[in-house]
Amino acid sequence: MTTLPPRRSAAEQQRLDAALTELWERRISFNQVLGLKVLSLQPGDVRARIDMRPELIGHYAYGRLHGGVISASLDALGGVALMVELGEKHADESAEQVMHRFGRMGTIDLRVDFLRQGIGRHFVGHALVTRLGGRIGSTQMRLHNDEGTLIATAAASFVVS
Repeated sequence: MTTLPPRRSAAEQQRLDAALTELWERRISFNQVLGLKVLSLQPGDVRARIDMRPELIGHYAYGRLHGGVISASLDALGGVALMVELGEKHADESAEQVMHRFGRMGTIDLRVDFLRQGIGRHFVGHALVTRLGGRIGSTQMRLHNDEGTLIATAAASFVVS
Protein backbone atom coordinates (compact mmCIF):
# COMPACT_ATOMS: atom_id res chain seq x y z
CA MET A 1 0.00 0.00 0.00
CA THR A 2 1.40 3.38 -1.00
CA THR A 3 0.69 6.56 0.83
CA LEU A 4 0.57 9.94 -0.81
CA PRO A 5 2.82 12.68 0.56
CA PRO A 6 0.95 15.27 2.62
CA ARG A 7 -0.60 18.09 0.63
CA ARG A 8 -0.01 21.71 1.65
CA SER A 9 -2.79 23.22 3.74
CA ALA A 10 -5.48 25.47 2.26
CA ALA A 11 -3.84 28.47 3.93
CA GLU A 12 -0.45 27.55 2.45
CA GLN A 13 -2.09 27.10 -0.98
CA GLN A 14 -3.56 30.61 -0.67
CA ARG A 15 -0.07 31.92 0.13
CA LEU A 16 1.28 30.18 -2.98
CA ASP A 17 -1.51 31.56 -5.18
CA ALA A 18 -0.94 35.09 -3.84
CA ALA A 19 2.84 34.81 -4.28
CA LEU A 20 2.44 33.51 -7.82
CA THR A 21 0.04 36.32 -8.74
CA GLU A 22 2.40 38.90 -7.19
CA LEU A 23 5.35 37.46 -9.12
CA TRP A 24 3.53 37.25 -12.42
CA GLU A 25 1.63 40.55 -12.36
CA ARG A 26 4.05 42.83 -10.50
CA ARG A 27 7.56 41.46 -10.10
CA ILE A 28 7.99 40.44 -13.76
CA SER A 29 8.16 44.01 -15.03
CA PHE A 30 7.49 43.15 -18.66
CA ASN A 31 4.17 41.55 -17.70
CA GLN A 32 3.26 44.93 -16.18
CA VAL A 33 4.15 46.66 -19.45
CA LEU A 34 1.88 44.23 -21.28
CA GLY A 35 -0.86 44.77 -18.69
CA LEU A 36 -1.35 41.06 -18.00
CA LYS A 37 -3.85 40.31 -15.23
CA VAL A 38 -4.52 36.87 -13.76
CA LEU A 39 -8.07 35.56 -14.15
CA SER A 40 -7.46 31.99 -12.95
CA LEU A 41 -4.49 30.02 -11.66
CA GLN A 42 -6.25 26.70 -11.18
CA PRO A 43 -4.66 23.52 -12.54
CA GLY A 44 -6.15 22.98 -16.00
CA ASP A 45 -7.68 26.47 -15.97
CA VAL A 46 -4.95 29.08 -16.30
CA ARG A 47 -6.26 32.31 -17.82
CA ALA A 48 -5.16 35.94 -18.06
CA ARG A 49 -6.48 39.14 -19.58
CA ILE A 50 -4.98 42.08 -21.45
CA ASP A 51 -6.95 45.30 -21.87
CA MET A 52 -6.32 47.05 -25.18
CA ARG A 53 -4.59 50.42 -24.87
CA PRO A 54 -2.82 52.73 -27.32
CA GLU A 55 0.67 51.57 -26.29
CA LEU A 56 -0.12 48.03 -27.49
CA ILE A 57 -1.21 48.96 -31.03
CA GLY A 58 0.85 47.41 -33.78
CA HIS A 59 -0.89 48.92 -36.79
CA TYR A 60 -1.85 52.58 -36.42
CA ALA A 61 -4.51 52.58 -39.14
CA TYR A 62 -6.44 49.59 -37.81
CA GLY A 63 -5.70 49.71 -34.08
CA ARG A 64 -4.62 46.07 -34.02
CA LEU A 65 -2.85 44.47 -31.10
CA HIS A 66 0.88 44.21 -31.88
CA GLY A 67 2.09 40.72 -32.80
CA GLY A 68 4.91 41.03 -30.29
CA VAL A 69 2.38 41.67 -27.52
CA ILE A 70 0.45 38.59 -28.60
CA SER A 71 3.59 36.46 -28.71
CA ALA A 72 5.00 37.71 -25.39
CA SER A 73 1.64 37.32 -23.64
CA LEU A 74 1.21 33.74 -24.82
CA ASP A 75 4.80 32.96 -23.79
CA ALA A 76 4.21 34.39 -20.31
CA LEU A 77 0.91 32.51 -20.02
CA GLY A 78 2.57 29.20 -20.87
CA GLY A 79 5.18 29.87 -18.21
CA VAL A 80 2.66 30.60 -15.49
CA ALA A 81 0.66 27.48 -16.43
CA LEU A 82 3.81 25.44 -15.83
CA MET A 83 4.32 27.21 -12.51
CA VAL A 84 0.83 26.16 -11.45
CA GLU A 85 1.48 22.55 -12.48
CA LEU A 86 4.85 22.54 -10.69
CA GLY A 87 2.98 23.64 -7.58
CA GLU A 88 0.66 20.67 -8.01
CA LYS A 89 3.51 18.26 -8.71
CA HIS A 90 5.19 19.38 -5.48
CA ALA A 91 2.01 19.75 -3.42
CA ASP A 92 3.86 18.63 -0.29
CA GLU A 93 6.15 21.70 -0.42
CA SER A 94 5.51 25.08 1.15
CA ALA A 95 4.74 28.15 -0.96
CA GLU A 96 8.30 29.39 -0.40
CA GLN A 97 9.83 26.10 -1.59
CA VAL A 98 7.67 26.05 -4.73
CA MET A 99 8.38 29.71 -5.53
CA HIS A 100 12.11 28.97 -5.32
CA ARG A 101 11.73 26.43 -8.16
CA PHE A 102 10.66 29.13 -10.62
CA GLY A 103 14.07 30.83 -10.65
CA ARG A 104 15.41 28.23 -13.07
CA MET A 105 12.53 28.34 -15.58
CA GLY A 106 12.99 29.71 -19.08
CA THR A 107 11.48 29.44 -22.55
CA ILE A 108 13.48 27.27 -24.94
CA ASP A 109 11.03 27.10 -27.86
CA LEU A 110 7.99 29.13 -28.85
CA ARG A 111 5.81 28.89 -31.92
CA VAL A 112 2.97 31.35 -32.48
CA ASP A 113 0.29 31.10 -35.15
CA PHE A 114 -1.45 34.43 -35.84
CA LEU A 115 -4.92 33.46 -37.05
CA ARG A 116 -6.82 36.74 -37.19
CA GLN A 117 -6.24 40.44 -36.61
CA GLY A 118 -5.85 41.41 -32.97
CA ILE A 119 -8.86 43.69 -32.81
CA GLY A 120 -10.81 44.00 -29.57
CA ARG A 121 -11.34 45.91 -26.33
CA HIS A 122 -9.63 43.17 -24.34
CA PHE A 123 -8.11 39.75 -24.88
CA VAL A 124 -8.20 36.57 -22.80
CA GLY A 125 -5.47 33.96 -22.98
CA HIS A 126 -5.75 30.32 -21.90
CA ALA A 127 -2.87 27.92 -21.30
CA LEU A 128 -2.71 24.16 -20.90
CA VAL A 129 0.28 22.10 -19.84
CA THR A 130 0.65 19.17 -22.23
CA ARG A 131 3.70 17.63 -20.56
CA LEU A 132 5.65 18.26 -17.38
CA GLY A 133 8.82 16.23 -17.16
CA GLY A 134 11.74 16.47 -14.78
CA ARG A 135 13.62 18.99 -16.93
CA ILE A 136 11.29 20.18 -19.71
CA GLY A 137 7.65 21.27 -19.73
CA SER A 138 5.42 21.81 -22.77
CA THR A 139 2.36 24.02 -23.12
CA GLN A 140 -0.33 25.05 -25.57
CA MET A 141 -1.90 28.50 -25.44
CA ARG A 142 -4.64 30.43 -27.22
CA LEU A 143 -5.77 34.05 -27.26
CA HIS A 144 -9.34 35.25 -27.86
CA ASN A 145 -10.66 38.78 -28.23
CA ASP A 146 -13.59 40.22 -26.26
CA GLU A 147 -16.05 38.73 -28.75
CA GLY A 148 -14.63 35.23 -28.26
CA THR A 149 -12.85 35.13 -31.63
CA LEU A 150 -9.68 33.06 -31.60
CA ILE A 151 -6.88 35.32 -32.84
CA ALA A 152 -3.73 33.32 -32.06
CA THR A 153 -2.48 29.98 -30.80
CA ALA A 154 0.95 29.00 -29.53
CA ALA A 155 2.99 26.06 -28.33
CA ALA A 156 6.07 26.36 -26.16
CA SER A 157 8.69 24.36 -24.30
CA PHE A 158 10.37 25.51 -21.11
CA VAL A 159 13.30 24.41 -18.99
CA VAL A 160 11.77 23.72 -15.57
CA SER A 161 14.78 22.43 -13.61
